[in-house]
Amino acid sequence: MTIWTKYRKNKLAVFGLGWIVLCVLISVFAYIIAPDNSANGNDIQLLIALQKPGFKVEGVLIKKEKLASQNIFSILINGREQGFEFKPIKKYHITKNKTLEYAEYTTADDTTHIYHAVAFDKLYNINEPVKTNHYILGTDRFGRDLLSRLLIGARVSLSVGFIAVSISLLLGLVLGLLAGYYRGTTDYIISWLINVIWSLPTLLIVVSITLALGKGFWQVFVAVGLTMWVEVARVVRGQVFSIREKEYIEAAKTIGASNTRIIFKHILPNVTGPLVVICAANFATAILLEAGLSFLGLGVQPPEPSWGMMIKEHYNYIVMDHAYLAIVPGLAIMFLVMAFNYVGMGLRDVWDVKG
Repeated sequence: MTIWTKYRKNKLAVFGLGWIVLCVLISVFAYIIAPDNSANGNDIQLLIALQKPGFKVEGVLIKKEKLASQNIFSILINGREQGFEFKPIKKYHITKNKTLEYAEYTTADDTTHIYHAVAFDKLYNINEPVKTNHYILGTDRFGRDLLSRLLIGARVSLSVGFIAVSISLLLGLVLGLLAGYYRGTTDYIISWLINVIWSLPTLLIVVSITLALGKGFWQVFVAVGLTMWVEVARVVRGQVFSIREKEYIEAAKTIGASNTRIIFKHILPNVTGPLVVICAANFATAILLEAGLSFLGLGVQPPEPSWGMMIKEHYNYIVMDHAYLAIVPGLAIMFLVMAFNYVGMGLRDVWDVKG
C-alpha cells in the first residue's frame, strides 16, 4: 500500500493538504487575483474607510506620471505600479469645455456637493474616465480593500513558516545526528543546550531575538527559526540512539564505512518519517508566532500586510459594528494552522508502524 493510499483514507488530512495547496497558490498569484494589485494592497482611500462587505463606489481615474514598464515576475513579487489615482466620487458630469467635474464621495445625506474639475488630458482613460470598485469584504479603517490585504497577507504567513521550518530543520537535524551518533561529550553539550532552550518560554525567546535583530520581515524568519530547532534535535537524537544499535549499522562499520556515510546513507533516511510530522507541526507553530509578533508590533511592519497586523489594527472594532475586520484575518490564521495540524496527524498515521 502506497503512502498516498494510506494518507487519503484520512479525510481531514486530505482537506488540510488541499487547503494548504490553495493557500500556496493564492500567495503566489496574490497580486494577479487581488482586486487591489498595488504594492502591498495599500491603496489608501480615507473617504471610504470602514465600509461594509459588498460596498461599491465609482471613482475618477486621474493619470499619474509615466511609469517604467513591468514584467510578469515583478508584478507577481511586488505588485503592479498603478498609472492612475482612484478618487471615490458621489456624482460627476462632463462639461462642454472638455473637463470632468466630480463631487467627492461622502456618507452625508447633504444634497449640496462641492465639485472639482479635472481636464481631459489629466484623465487616465478619456473613453472610460470613471471606474466602479467592488469591495467584496469591505474596507478597513484606512479605506483599503480588505480582501486584497487578506490575499497578499497569506504569503507572509507561508513564507515565515517555510523559512523558519527550514532553519529549525537544518539546526535540529545536524545537532540531533551529532548527539545521537557520537554520544559522550558531544551528546552532553548538545543535550545541555537543548534543555536550556527547552526550559525557556518560546514567545519570550522570539521576542528577545526580534528585539536584538530589529523589527522586520527577515528578522521574523530568523527569530522563529532559531526557537523551533529544539524539538527537531530532541526527536532526531532519540531516533539515532535506537538506529545506531541495529545490525546493519554494525555491518556498515565492519566493512569500513565512514561515519559520514553511515549517518547520511543509513541513519538519516530512517528518521525522515518523524521529521516530516514535526515539520508540519512546526509550520503551524511558526504561523502562530508570526501572527503574535505582528500583533505585538514586533513582526512585519506596515504597510506590508500580515494577518496578525490586520488583527492588531482592528481589534478595537470587535465591540463595534465592524468586528469582521479582526475576525476575518483571525479565521484565516485558524484555518491555516488547523490545516497543518490535520496534515501532521495524517502523516503520523501513515508512518505509524503499529497502526
